[in-house]
Amino acid sequence: DLLTRIPFEDIRNFCFIAHVDHGKSSIASRILELTGNQGPEAQITSLKAASGNTKDETTNYVSSEKDHKERIELLDTLSVEQERGITVKASAATMLYSHPSAVGPEGVLLLNMVDTPGHVDFGREVSRSLSFVQGAVLLLDSSQGIQAQTWSVHEKARSLPNPPELLVALTKVDLDTARPIHVALTVSEWLDIEDPDEILSTSARSRLGIVELLDAVCQQVPPPKILDDDEGSILRAQVVDSWYDSRGVNCLVQVISGTLKENGRISIVNDAGKQSFSIQEVGIMLPKCARTGELSRGQMGYVRFGLKNPRQAQPGTVLISNKDLPKVSSLIIPELPESIQSKSVLYASVHPVESDGFEELSVAVEKLSLNDIGLEVAKTGGGALGSEHGGPFLGPGLRVGFQGLLHCEVFRQRLLDEFALDAIITPPKVPYTVTYLPSKKNKDKEQRTEVIEDLNNWPEYGVRVTIEEPVVEARIMAPQEYAGNVMELIKRKRGVGLETKPIDEEVWLFTARMPWGEMVTDFHDQLKNVTAGMGSLDTSEANPPLQEADLAKVDIMLNGDTVGPLAFVCHKDDAQAQARIVCKKLHDALPRQQFVTVIQATATGKIVASERIKAYRKDVLTTGGSKAVGGGDISRKKKLLEQQKKGKKRQQASGKVTLSQAAFNSVITRSS
Repeated sequence: DLLTRIPFEDIRNFCFIAHVDHGKSSIASRILELTGNQGPEAQITSLKAASGNTKDETTNYVSSEKDHKERIELLDTLSVEQERGITVKASAATMLYSHPSAVGPEGVLLLNMVDTPGHVDFGREVSRSLSFVQGAVLLLDSSQGIQAQTWSVHEKARSLPNPPELLVALTKVDLDTARPIHVALTVSEWLDIEDPDEILSTSARSRLGIVELLDAVCQQVPPPKILDDDEGSILRAQVVDSWYDSRGVNCLVQVISGTLKENGRISIVNDAGKQSFSIQEVGIMLPKCARTGELSRGQMGYVRFGLKNPRQAQPGTVLISNKDLPKVSSLIIPELPESIQSKSVLYASVHPVESDGFEELSVAVEKLSLNDIGLEVAKTGGGALGSEHGGPFLGPGLRVGFQGLLHCEVFRQRLLDEFALDAIITPPKVPYTVTYLPSKKNKDKEQRTEVIEDLNNWPEYGVRVTIEEPVVEARIMAPQEYAGNVMELIKRKRGVGLETKPIDEEVWLFTARMPWGEMVTDFHDQLKNVTAGMGSLDTSEANPPLQEADLAKVDIMLNGDTVGPLAFVCHKDDAQAQARIVCKKLHDALPRQQFVTVIQATATGKIVASERIKAYRKDVLTTGGSKAVGGGDISRKKKLLEQQKKGKKRQQASGKVTLSQAAFNSVITRSS
């Protein structure tokens, strides 16, 4: 009942944005604690900490170590998030908070809070979350200060058509290594903040500044905007996120106008009213689901309405009541910015470990893609000719587009955690633009251009072509003492247009145009190595997005059979060196067989590297212990050895080499 009495003007939607590990989830968990979403005991502890009192004189209660621990698992619910300590999925929670700025008779504000990821690979999650809020809190670690992804998320917020109100706060100010004054001055200069004292200081561990931060959100973040044609009676609800569970498809929605009630009938706007659904359950996220029966204008919550096709519940989808379908053409239908619909930057094929597990894998990936807007999935049959078919070594699979290498790793881990599926993911490839020039060999009379995402379509050696590779603007921040190492790494990875800029007396900003194919192999790992773990990286689309390069495709063969998924592209000058590294890594990763395994790499029409894995060999010259065969007759021994040699040769011709995920990982990282 209280929810229905809160006026539209008392709703605040906000999110946290920051670099990786700058304390978003920890601060969010403390706010849930303060507003009572974790229960009354946790709220009392939070309020006492805010007042500086950790001991109750009447009950002799002293806060324990458990009371001080942030419960980030409330928002980071995925196993992969808890194992890696990072946020990969934006999650929302609704809270009630008494505040003087409330205009309603209850004196309570309805707060919808969104916790976002910090890694660059999940930038679409950040952009999507920013599109549904009116306020954003930019958090900065008071020890590390401005990092590459801090810059990126700030630009995402400012680039939106309706940018949210921006608040700035420092985290972890109670650490021994914290430099809050220094960081506040640097941030003030960066963001043109006149008074550095406006930047809030917080600590999730000590609960410092949590009340002040929440009060600032209540005072500075405006309520949602009302649509120009909103009369109050027409329901329009926009899908924020979706997920799949045992009950089917669930949608997190924001009610733009009207009221969403249980037992009503709704349709999907872009479905042209072909299907009608009965609303089964409506509620809010605390962040666990709490059934309320209805959601009013401006409120955010979940809805279940028996949707069977997950692809119909993509973020931005608008739901409308059946009775208002005839009015759709005259209504304002909100749309998400185009930046959220950005194209994938990496492509890989995903295969089941067991040959009969393709259908199970397809269903799992479809459910997972509902909850991961960064995925692009294309299904192929077993007879496909692309890398999805897998050739003689892998069965049929799916072609999946990713936002980065970490996104690919998290995808595989989520398949294992949530669906108990151990899939094999081939090395991700970037798309190349190939222009075929007129020539007799390729029978082209006119110039034509083709975008190649599957290396099976790479032009044969000798065909006249020009090849353009995707490039990105790389933004690297690192301590000044490692400037030489960073510049050397950028040069080694074929970066151009290098520029440096001091952020303060300790940290430098490096920007350069980098080939995307070099970035997705092991650039981030090498950056951490050359900066003692203190460098941070962010990438954005370059202008122009392509550059011509002298590239070569390196094919890997096992016993004479080309393994398409193991192929990779690199600069021609590096082809032989990288091929040798991959062959050596495959030599260490592939299991030993009863037959010899010959690993070869070919590039520019010739073999450039080779390794051999010896076969298991039985000693045929002894029987039953140490007794020698044939006594001292050498001809008998030679005959047995020759028979063994022929048997091994037959096995090599018909035997199958088993490929593991470790074998494919050896192609991803090609540094010595």
